[in-house]
Amino acid sequence: MHGFKCVIDVPVDSFGAIIPQQEEGRVANPQTLRNTPGDGGTLRPVDLARLVGLSTQQIRNYADAGVLPPAPRTEAGYRRFGPRHREALLTYRALAAGHSWERAGEILGAVNAGDAASALALVDAGHAALHEQRVSLQAIGAALEEVAVGDPDAFATPRPGLRVGEVAARLGVRTSALRLWEASGLIRPGRDRVTGYRTFGPDDVRDAQMVRMLREARHPLPRIRLILDALRRTGSTDALRAALAERRAELERRATAMLEGAALLHRYVTGDLRA
Repeated sequence: MHGFKCVIDVPVDSFGAIIPQQEEGRVANPQTLRNTPGDGGTLRPVDLARLVGLSTQQIRNYADAGVLPPAPRTEAGYRRFGPRHREALLTYRALAAGHSWERAGEILGAVNAGDAASALALVDAGHAALHEQRVSLQAIGAALEEVAVGDPDAFATPRPGLRVGEVAARLGVRTSALRLWEASGLIRPGRDRVTGYRTFGPDDVRDAQMVRMLREARHPLPRIRLILDALRRTGSTDALRAALAERRAELERRATAMLEGAALLHRYVTGDLRA
């Protein structure tokens, strides 16, 4: 059974720049960003950078990549930013929290290029992908419960070194089914070093029993593989339940963030910056 890793997640945007931790997914103080005085083009790059806790170079990167709308320049060639640029940054951060930094940049880039239809299609694709993940998670959870409430006698520990025919007879399936499951990565029997025949230990038989049970419930092979791989990683159905619950919470967080991002994007697309 694999142990858990402790990973320090340092948030970075799609340009590889580190995002201040208190500002991950959104500007630290949105009201400050919205209400800072500016007459439409009086902020220098350094002024805008200070407002949102970024470096001047990051502001330039965002402008060059199209995350920010075109900015007027002074006679000396310096960019000047205004309320719409501040709003673009706020929208970018909110979208990134639900979609990703890369996808948020693509959405803002499309809007700033005048292609609102492409931007909305990207948003729709993000929601569709999240829905697919939620449906898959629900199916895995249902399959896990079928395994957890299965007949305990079905998982009685057999003697080690069973041959494929013996396992097939024990499970009431054909040997060809076991070979298919092996080819699909669902079971991993060993091989006799002398004869080369497949040999099934207790864990292999347990996996085959779970596959049979889930196949009887009409779960597809790819989903069964996800469940077995997760069980091998976590080591128990309880641990897998906890992992699934954590994943569900993450999807809910992303869905909420997408909702917030959509609200800010609507205001940005319609040009309503009065809030």
